[in-house]
Amino acid sequence: MSAEAQLRSLGFYGRFHYYEAKVGANFRLNKQFSVSAFGGTYQTYADLGGNFDKPKINDEERLWLQINLHNEWRRIFIEHRYRYEARFTLQGFRNRYRYRFQLQIPLNTAYFTSKTLFATLSNELFLTDRATYFERNRFFAGAGYQWNPNFTQQIGWLYQFDYFVNDEIGKNFLQITLNVRLKKSEKAFFVPVNNENQ
Repeated sequence: MSAEAQLRSLGFYGRFHYYEAKVGANFRLNKQFSVSAFGGTYQTYADLGGNFDKPKINDEERLWLQINLHNEWRRIFIEHRYRYEARFTLQGFRNRYRYRFQLQIPLNTAYFTSKTLFATLSNELFLTDRATYFERNRFFAGAGYQWNPNFTQQIGWLYQFDYFVNDEIGKNFLQITLNVRLKKSEKAFFVPVNNENQ
């Protein structure tokens, strides 16, 4: 099992406008293949310059299923993530489909074990079942430190392009992530996860 919480702002340390919390279960069938099921709440407030300014823009509950395919090439860990999201929003029910390609490279060890410093790159596409079908693209570049198989920190730059949003402020983000696994993991099978980027 794992849990994740995020807090977002449009300033370096102010103008908080979004938070989310989710919990779920991960099932690793073998070294290359895993499935997950999660549920969570996602709350977005108006961007008026303060913290959690009303009115609330979106109040969303979300259930999602995902499949992860893991491969290794030399020291590079490669992941393909396929996710289906059922979203219950203020605007009604919506489907969303996401695909993320991610590379992670341990820098001071041969594999991901305790005290591993690593670099990571990923790109994710967001699609819907409604025209125009393409919703968002998200690129991430960063570095992290895996303290042990169950606790990882990560920091990096996230660039987000939203097809329907013309917003210069909401394109570049500093992302800081703390990831905690609630159940002890087999260290040989797990690499740090950048579960959501939201």
